[in-house]
Amino acid sequence: MELSGKVIQKLQEVSGNSKSGNNWRKQEFIIETPGNYPKKVCVALWGDKIDQFPIAVGEEVKLSVDVESREYNGRWYTDIKAYRVDKGSEASSTPTFENGPLDVDTFHADEEDQLPF
Repeated sequence: MELSGKVIQKLQEVSGNSKSGNNWRKQEFIIETPGNYPKKVCVALWGDKIDQFPIAVGEEVKLSVDVESREYNGRWYTDIKAYRVDKGSEASSTPTFENGPLDVDTFHADEEDQLPF
């Protein structure tokens, strides 16, 4: 899945040890999606991905994410984990071509261009 938006908050990095004794690290951040009804989504980077994709508040990002839910004591919890982050112009959802963004309103048909049906 992909998710795009602006980073509006970066939470503190947390770390610990798993039951098997392995060290883990997690960095969560909140992005706000564009549109008429913007949504705020909490997304996590785990382990080496934190260093591989440094993220700052105010950046426009496009994330490739995995969504997973799990049950614990009769309640369900959902995690959204990012495994790839594209920033800036790479995160733009507007298609761009050699001459800039596509503008679909620039076509004006003449009488000669009319189809016969």
